[in-house]
Amino acid sequence: MKIQNSFFKKSLFPVLLVIFYVSGCTSNTSTENTSTQESTPPVESVMIKNQLRHVVLFKFKDTTTPEDIKKVEDAFAALPTKIPQIKSYEWGLNNSPEGLNKGFTHCFFLTFDSEADRAIYLPHPDHKAFGELLGPFLDDVCVVDYWTKD
Repeated sequence: MKIQNSFFKKSLFPVLLVIFYVSGCTSNTSTENTSTQESTPPVESVMIKNQLRHVVLFKFKDTTTPEDIKKVEDAFAALPTKIPQIKSYEWGLNNSPEGLNKGFTHCFFLTFDSEADRAIYLPHPDHKAFGELLGPFLDDVCVVDYWTKD
C-alpha cells in the first residue's frame, strides 16, 4: 500500500507506530506463573472538589407491599427534579453477602455542594411530602452525612 498523504506520513503514521509498538510490549507472552499479576488495572479516583454526601438507608416494615416500596422509590427519585440543591442522586438495593445490613434494604445517596444546600433540602416541602408518603411503610432509617476527602 502506497501512502500518498504527506500529513498522514509526517503526523499520524509515527503515532500509530508508537501505539502498535507499545501495545505489543505490554502483551503477556511470558510462560511464568501469572497468578500473582493483577488481571485488571487499579481504578483511579479523581475528586473534583469536596462534596457533602447524604446517605439514607431504609428498613421497611414486614407488611409493606412491593407496590408500596415502588411508590417510595419513585417518590425519592423525583426529589432531584423538584429540589435543585441536590447535585446528584443514586440509589440501590442491598446485595451484600455478609448479612450485616440489619434489615436495611435500600440505600439512597445524595450529593450537595454545601451545608447550606442541605439545609434547604431538609425542610423543603417536597422532602417533607416524601417523608409523609414514606412514614407508614418505614420500620427504621439510618442517615449518615459526610464531606468527601481527597
